Amino acid sequence: MIERGFESDLGPVHEGEEEARSASWASWLVIFLRVMAAVSLVKGLYYWGIVCGIGAPDATGFEAYPLAYQSATVFFAVIDLVAAVGLWLAAPWGAVVWLTSIISMTAVEALFPQVFGGSILVIILELALLIAYLALALLSAREQAR
Repeated sequence: MIERGFESDLGPVHEGEEEARSASWASWLVIFLRVMAAVSLVKGLYYWGIVCGIGAPDATGFEAYPLAYQSATVFFAVIDLVAAVGLWLAAPWGAVVWLTSIISMTAVEALFPQVFGGSILVIILELALLIAYLALALLSAREQAR
């Protein structure tokens, strides 16, 4: 009788265990988004460094590069930093901006190799990150629907 009363007193203590299990994919998604935020921040700062002449592939200055290279560099310098903020906040618009960034980078690398060099490694990495995000988002949504 005393044990039964003791167990009923612990009912509220175990109340959140089911929620903790169901939030596991959502928490992995948030961790993934935060890591991608850090990566986007580094990428954005790298592109701004190129614009400012730090770490540029050629020492002649940013103005001497072809217009396509300049445009793509400034685009990714801005969009990667905006995506980093949105991803860190786990805001829906952050994921949209980040998806726009990685799809744009994949398109630039695949369709316009003269701009950044057409690296197949970058294409594969960007597509792998896209697949990882979609898998985590789907698993998280499936858990939330339960």
